[in-house]
Amino acid sequence: MEKKADSKCSSAQVQDPKDESQELLQTLEQQLVWNSSWFVKYDGFWFPVRLFKAILSTRKYFKAKETDIILSTMPKSGTTWLKALTFCIVNRDVYIIDENPLLTATPHTVVPFFEYNTYAEQENPDLEHIPSPRIFSTHISFNVLPNSIRESNCRIIYICKNPLDQFISHWLFMLEMKIGKDAKPLAMDEAFDMFCQGNHPFGPFWAHMLGYWNAHLNSPQNVLFLKYEDLKEDITLSIKKIAEFLGFPFSLDEQKQGAIQQISRFCSFEHLSTLEVNKNGNFLGMVKNSSFFRKGEVGD
Repeated sequence: MEKKADSKCSSAQVQDPKDESQELLQTLEQQLVWNSSWFVKYDGFWFPVRLFKAILSTRKYFKAKETDIILSTMPKSGTTWLKALTFCIVNRDVYIIDENPLLTATPHTVVPFFEYNTYAEQENPDLEHIPSPRIFSTHISFNVLPNSIRESNCRIIYICKNPLDQFISHWLFMLEMKIGKDAKPLAMDEAFDMFCQGNHPFGPFWAHMLGYWNAHLNSPQNVLFLKYEDLKEDITLSIKKIAEFLGFPFSLDEQKQGAIQQISRFCSFEHLSTLEVNKNGNFLGMVKNSSFFRKGEVGD
């Protein structure tokens, strides 16, 4: 099953011979994961080789502000939902609901990833022009986050999901991704064996989750640990918890006027999945926007 890379990377992986990320890649274990794409093991976690440079750039250049909000997840653990909820909560005094940017832009556009968007497009982008609070997201494990994030007082929200649900959702999602013409997705049994061994995108699952859980225990004022299943069970309580953690609590008047319920309905799977922007188009040319809205259920 495992196939480590030769001492020399394939031509598809090699970009600039002077690139520090490429030099480091030569020293690290690599293998094919799930859909025949190369992954590299770095600080104990498996990262897509195509994102490795962006991940290193994030670590090197990102300077956190105390007002920053970082949303972290394993893939397909409620990332899209968390982005929409957080954006609406902190911007509820900026946009009326009928003019919310999420009506015409996907949650992954209004809340960009470090590794897929921000540092993939530029090695060291200028982020100073972004108004506070800046909201970013990532699938990067806690120990790989930039020191400026871990050492600052910015807020980190982590959401986890039952590993069986996360595995199924992610495996089906990967089947739809356009990685390369020769990419062949693994059968479910093979992919599950690799998942259990920790050899999957951004895995191992348990190490990823425990990194943020321990950070939450050590610094609960800076790291909020959520469970997808809890959001599904009581979204009102979860929205209040997120708002209070971020320093944007709902006033009594807002609660009486139904502000929490309005955000809950607006960010619901039923509403977001019907918007044209989420039914059409694609994410970075790799996967359909509609693929981010498969079922949104627990126990799948």
